Amino acid sequence: MIRIMRAEEYSRKGTGAASPDVAETVRGILADVKARGDEAVREYEVKFGGTGELEVPEEEIPRSLETVGAEYAGMLSRAAGNIRAFHARQVREGFMFSPEEGVILGQRVIPLKRVGLYVPGGRASYPSTVLMNAIPAKIAGCEEIFIATPNPAPEILAAAKTAGVTRIFRMGGAQAIGAFAYGTESVPRVDKITGPGNSYVAEAKRQVYGAVDIDMTAGPSEILIIAASDNNPSHMAADMLAQAEHDPSASSILITDSPEFARKVAAEIDRQLEALERRETAGASIDANGAILLVDRLIDAAKIADDIAPEHLELCVDDPFTWLTRIRNAGSVFIGRNSPEALGDYYAGANHTLPTMGTARFSSPLSVDDFVRKSQYIYYTADALSKASGDIEMFAMSEGLTGHAASVTVRRG
Repeated sequence: MIRIMRAEEYSRKGTGAASPDVAETVRGILADVKARGDEAVREYEVKFGGTGELEVPEEEIPRSLETVGAEYAGMLSRAAGNIRAFHARQVREGFMFSPEEGVILGQRVIPLKRVGLYVPGGRASYPSTVLMNAIPAKIAGCEEIFIATPNPAPEILAAAKTAGVTRIFRMGGAQAIGAFAYGTESVPRVDKITGPGNSYVAEAKRQVYGAVDIDMTAGPSEILIIAASDNNPSHMAADMLAQAEHDPSASSILITDSPEFARKVAAEIDRQLEALERRETAGASIDANGAILLVDRLIDAAKIADDIAPEHLELCVDDPFTWLTRIRNAGSVFIGRNSPEALGDYYAGANHTLPTMGTARFSSPLSVDDFVRKSQYIYYTADALSKASGDIEMFAMSEGLTGHAASVTVRRG
């Protein structure tokens, strides 16, 4: 049963941090993988239901497009085209300029050489995650794009082929993160790990950061809907349940100014839940983390949304583009009554790997920027250095770094 309450009574549950038991278990797995490599990874895979065969043979990948059939392959191609079109507009160019005679400054944008993408394989198969992670990496220019996923379904392999993935490894959990971070006999070490996962995967990414880069340590998925009372209650309920079916820890929140509309949505959630295939998962999520929040004026919902900083935000209101200007903190915003969150999960083209647990206040969706690094360069002629030397020496001396000053003075003939 979903809770209906005043907005001021609501507080977000959880912090997204792993429990001490999870953190300790992950620490042990990572140390084991670092020490024993393939042997450790295979043992963990067999323990958790895998075959122990770490890599998908190269010839299996193109065959997957035939396995899934032409209709599914065509759908993947169309979705991939939308994702490419969106992310191609994120490509950054380097720059070079000369602010004065004898001085050249610049910045290079360099693709990461090798990236590892984690694709969950527990409660469901997620070929959409393959597209959303691999396509930006491909556009960025990464030479090698690896996937780790336990027991990959044909749909995963077909998505990998469509997105241009280089190699696919049959491994999951913290052991997969460890293999990517430290390298094993069969799994080359990567420069960065991206992609969602359960609490063990998220904690493993947190612990290996520094040995490699990561995208984010995402918490449970979440949606916030701002809904005027003239919406169809069945649409709102369906959007909330679509989020709830991900995981019992997922969060589905709706804000409205109408108690009557809130009751209609709550009743519709109960009705639709009975017919939902994943009703046990969705029901647990709604019971634990679902809520309908009441405000006196719908406009007040914009501030609440900014305070929550949701992963997904639906604006089911009149004049939604005006509402967009009032929103500062959200991972991805779905504008208008005909833009359900599922549109972004699969098809529209914007990325579905998004900041959660309020981190949209300071972090961004996965993008091409996540798969490049920047390097800068400086060139001065002797005359240009001589002209700047007095300022440099004064700055260095003010910090007590006489050696810095001397490295400039010695060049001044």
